[in-house]
Amino acid sequence: MSAETEALSEQIKQSVALLRRHLNWDVAITRLEELNHRVEDPDLWNDAEAAQKIMRERTTLANQVEGVEQIESEVQSTLELVELAEMEEDTDLVQEAVVTLRKLAEEVHKREIESLLSGEADGNDCYLEVNSGAGGTEAQDWAEMLLRMYTRWAEQRGYKVSFIESTEGEQAGIKSVTVQISGANAYGWLKTEAGVHRLVRISPFDSAARRQTSFASVWVYPVVDDSIEVEVNDSDLRVDTFRASGAGGQHVNKTDSAIRITHIPTGIVVACQTDRSQHRNRAKAMEMLRARLYEAELQKREAAAAQTESSKTDIGWGHQIRSYVLAPYQLVKDLRTGVETGNPDAVLDGALDDFMSASLAQRVGATRSEASATAQ
Repeated sequence: MSAETEALSEQIKQSVALLRRHLNWDVAITRLEELNHRVEDPDLWNDAEAAQKIMRERTTLANQVEGVEQIESEVQSTLELVELAEMEEDTDLVQEAVVTLRKLAEEVHKREIESLLSGEADGNDCYLEVNSGAGGTEAQDWAEMLLRMYTRWAEQRGYKVSFIESTEGEQAGIKSVTVQISGANAYGWLKTEAGVHRLVRISPFDSAARRQTSFASVWVYPVVDDSIEVEVNDSDLRVDTFRASGAGGQHVNKTDSAIRITHIPTGIVVACQTDRSQHRNRAKAMEMLRARLYEAELQKREAAAAQTESSKTDIGWGHQIRSYVLAPYQLVKDLRTGVETGNPDAVLDGALDDFMSASLAQRVGATRSEASATAQ
């Protein structure tokens, strides 16, 4: 067997082993059997909402398990084909088998990355906040560009984007905005985007056409459902009402029904102006507050778990994670992973998958190193 074939075979074998570990294989198999049994129960659909959750979980788990089993089967068949081809000295067939192994290696690596979206909130919808930094109109325009970028990315994945709250800039752009992004693993993917984003360009607002640097911050936190308990004491809250800002239209109402809630112990502030009903806005704001508190707890756990890892990457608030350079040259570079592209227009149109995948892949690398160290 050729050196390349052996190397690809070993690479796939290691990736499958890690993939099984990420999926907690024995537990996943047992859970899938339980779900298969439950969907055969004719009384399942008496509660449609609960049934839909079960069906979604079953579909996701079945895709993961069956995908791994299929890859293992195809690898075994391909290796057997290589042995036969080499015995018959059929170089064309050997080359075809090598191509197949390369594709399988890519597929298992992709699944390995996706398996990292197994955190307790990764599968949830999420809230995404964009806040302009210092710099007035320049930064506010950049914040609006980031909102458009994430909206395009979400739409390309078939996700739903719902407006929650916005404060517009004096001349252009936005000072801050909050949207809810709904779709499978929305939080798992978008949490990699939390941090400070830097833009360098020739200012469209400067008559002298000088180059300007602008900053905007992105904050992402999961929508929490009824299965996640977050205790909030009324005595810890300050609730203010105000009139929604903005130019009006379908997103902004014109009554004093907007709600701002401050959680005094943590200083977390949330606001909602999406509805004309003050009660519904308050309910949504409370939902967002619970989500923010839950996300803060997740961040604490992740930081504690990562303290001893040399590969730890800061993605929290206040850390610049990516630069977008539009002049004097064209470049978008992620400062955590080193991934870059010379096509910023595509990135600003929502082509973010390479950056998100690389950030998740860093965790795969850390896990592989940990596994190797343990084996030694």
